[in-house]
Amino acid sequence: MSELWTKEKEIEFFKQSLENFAEPEQLFYISDEGKYYAYWPKSYKGKKSTLQSRNALIGNFTEKYSVDLLQHFSRERDLYAVQGIICEEIGLTPQSPSDVAICKLKKREQKAEDIVAIFEVKMSIVWNWEYKDGRLICIGDYKTHQGSPGLLRSDSMLKAIGKSINIRVLGYKASKIPIIILGNTPITESYFNKVDHLKKAGIIQGFWSINPNPLDNNGENIKSTKHKGFIRFDSIHELYNTLDELLIKEMEFFSSMKSKKELGQIIEIANREATYEQKAEKFLKLIRE
Repeated sequence: MSELWTKEKEIEFFKQSLENFAEPEQLFYISDEGKYYAYWPKSYKGKKSTLQSRNALIGNFTEKYSVDLLQHFSRERDLYAVQGIICEEIGLTPQSPSDVAICKLKKREQKAEDIVAIFEVKMSIVWNWEYKDGRLICIGDYKTHQGSPGLLRSDSMLKAIGKSINIRVLGYKASKIPIIILGNTPITESYFNKVDHLKKAGIIQGFWSINPNPLDNNGENIKSTKHKGFIRFDSIHELYNTLDELLIKEMEFFSSMKSKKELGQIIEIANREATYEQKAEKFLKLIRE
């Protein structure tokens, strides 16, 4: 069974990349003094360069890691965790596939009815590392460097939200599929209300961090927002239990903007059905017409 995100996972990424396909210059910033840093330390005042080459490498590594993380959960339920799925009918194209999904079938091209959950992975290197004499030395958590990793980046949050909305508005084929944003950092306070509203509105079912200890000094590290739009998981069992609860509910996304009179008429008609399930089905049918 795979483990949650730790410093050891970041060491694994750097070692694997250096051994197989990357030079140090593709993974680290180089200071004026010739030091190799994963991020510019906050105390660094010298010349700075940008580093784009690491993005694709860490993106692929974290997607594969997420597949491994979800595979044990999936297999126990006769499902499969699959990387990079395509489902044109809900907007997952070869140019913009899902990062990871739990599916009924183990293949890349999927039908909407065979997709159980969609995960967008927004992870990156969290701690700062110095690469020195072939060794990796941790020199601080994300509060000690100038970078904004993972879900702390506004552009990562906005991309995740935008892609999720695109899936939701394309039609009703994805209405039963939960969408989860998987990260390895907390979120900024400016997004607390937004993620809760996105969850309550049914667009995204959660921003989940699978990094129990992103700060070295036990500093302020949010466990969850008020309505659990964001959750930090502290064990693999907590993650699996929450995912189980989400999938058992068999929820349905719906959205509309109608007058109170129209809504009242729909509710009145739906209420004539015999069971709660039938009332809900009638309501969804009428609100989508």
